[in-house]
Amino acid sequence: MPSQRVAEPVVQPLPGALPTVTLKLPRKAPVFAGETSSQLVRRARKMHKVLTETYPDAHCELDFTTPLELLVATILSAQTTDVTVNKVTPTLFAKYPTAQSMAEADREEMEAILKPTGFFRAKTNSVIKLGQALVDEYDGVVPGKLEELVKLPGTGRKTANVVLGNAFGVPGITVDTHFGRLVRRFGWTTEEDPVKVEHLIGALFPKKDWTMLSHRLIFHGRRRCHAKKPACGACPIAQYCPSYGTGPTDYAPAAKLVKVPTP
Repeated sequence: MPSQRVAEPVVQPLPGALPTVTLKLPRKAPVFAGETSSQLVRRARKMHKVLTETYPDAHCELDFTTPLELLVATILSAQTTDVTVNKVTPTLFAKYPTAQSMAEADREEMEAILKPTGFFRAKTNSVIKLGQALVDEYDGVVPGKLEELVKLPGTGRKTANVVLGNAFGVPGITVDTHFGRLVRRFGWTTEEDPVKVEHLIGALFPKKDWTMLSHRLIFHGRRRCHAKKPACGACPIAQYCPSYGTGPTDYAPAAKLVKVPTP
């Protein structure tokens, strides 16, 4: 672990906006060479603690009321934003409220609804086949087990963990683009394979924290730790991050990169 220590960030939540973060950081990024497994666990959990304080409202940003709605919304979220999916799903679920109705959907009508999400023909195919599989194998009910979910059309481990964690209360780690990028940037792992990342990161935290850990990292990735230019100088966990300095380190330019989501 680095010998140089920096001041703890001061996080002050502001109504209707992201927290303000005041930092005093070294010009050079800390390097965590030679970090032991136990040191990695302590550092990762410290980072998660700060993220918990920074994003107290972290949650699944897809709108849903049932496991079926969340499963379909997650499938539709591929290659698009949650905001776009949330604009489409009210119409979709009003017209197709059950697995049976999805299985019997008119393809052209469903494609017209899903067109704003991109790849709408493939997504329509997945939703119709999903409905058929649920009707044929599970009486139209979404199963609550990982091994059953991953066998459904359009459903991989990431989607299955989203559904398990948020619709069934079963802890799971969601390795999406943001999560994978951040855990590598944080130096928690160097693995690229999502399944290996899921298991390695899961070993660093208590199982009960897995679902919210996923939400908090995804929140952080969308709001501060951007792929091309992270807001390092306005980051509450900068002192623990070996990638500090990837983005601007002065607070003013970094703060301009912080995104406050729109409703």
